[in-house]
Amino acid sequence: MADPKPPRVVFAAFEGVEALDITGPWEVLHTAGLIAGRVPELLCLTADGGDVRSSSGLTFRADGSLADAGPEIDTFVVPGGTGVLAAAEDGDLSAAIGRVAAGARRTAGVCTGAFLLAEAGLLEGRRATTHWASCARLAAQYPSIEVDPDPIFIRDGDLYTSAGVTSGMDLALALAEEDFGAEVALQTARMLVVYARRPGGQTQFSVQLAHQMADQEPLRNLQAWIGEHLDEDLSVAALAGRLHLSERQFARVFRRELGTTPGDYVEQLRVERARSALETGTDPLDAIAGRCGFAGAEVMRRAFQRRLGTSPSEYRSRFRPPLAA
Repeated sequence: MADPKPPRVVFAAFEGVEALDITGPWEVLHTAGLIAGRVPELLCLTADGGDVRSSSGLTFRADGSLADAGPEIDTFVVPGGTGVLAAAEDGDLSAAIGRVAAGARRTAGVCTGAFLLAEAGLLEGRRATTHWASCARLAAQYPSIEVDPDPIFIRDGDLYTSAGVTSGMDLALALAEEDFGAEVALQTARMLVVYARRPGGQTQFSVQLAHQMADQEPLRNLQAWIGEHLDEDLSVAALAGRLHLSERQFARVFRRELGTTPGDYVEQLRVERARSALETGTDPLDAIAGRCGFAGAEVMRRAFQRRLGTSPSEYRSRFRPPLAA
């Protein structure tokens, strides 16, 4: 019996494309296929079949035009990049994207590739995301789209959209898990030395990225120390003592530098650490609460309810699956 035909994966490319929006998912899907024993046929296609340069100057050699995509396309990936707005004005490209998507089992927009999907009419009435810096523009330009600026990626039926740049690899890992199972996705992540499981509903920013780093070196060092000692006493008194400041002076400086209170910052970090544990493991809630510095599972539950509007157990049941819509 002949081997089944390898799945065809088509990447659209255009002038000013973000190189990593193509190469990141490309490597993930190729590696997963190697591990699973079903290597995909990967094609880089452009509107006219000509080569294009990325925003960083890397040249992509086209395997043909989008008109050559052919039938039985398994996955169609539309990347973003600094050239995406100009590309969205190309009517021929938009029409070609619409045609290829119509023949694909699933279509994925990486980063600002969502604008090209939107221009092709593929996101109308859908829920979608894109790079955090472009979410407001996407929502204003295409009001029929339900734009969610928070998740790393979103699935709405056979359409997927992801946040900025490297989140395209998270999406590709989820697609690999959908196709080949969790073990293949995990092996792929290990081979590529990337985070094994970042569910789609995770926020685009970690707490430490969301907050600015302090200008003062002692406070900046304390930020790093807090993240490594979440199970210790992180009261205002204890933290102020590490910097040899009064509690009042410490709280004032902390708020001025980081834009929030010490207690709020610590709780955000603890919730973030607990979220990661719930997404990737099966430890009891009491054990997770203790490792993350909560006084108990009930204290952790109240923190989750305040910040996420859900309980730890509900969060785990929702975000443990590979594709959190």
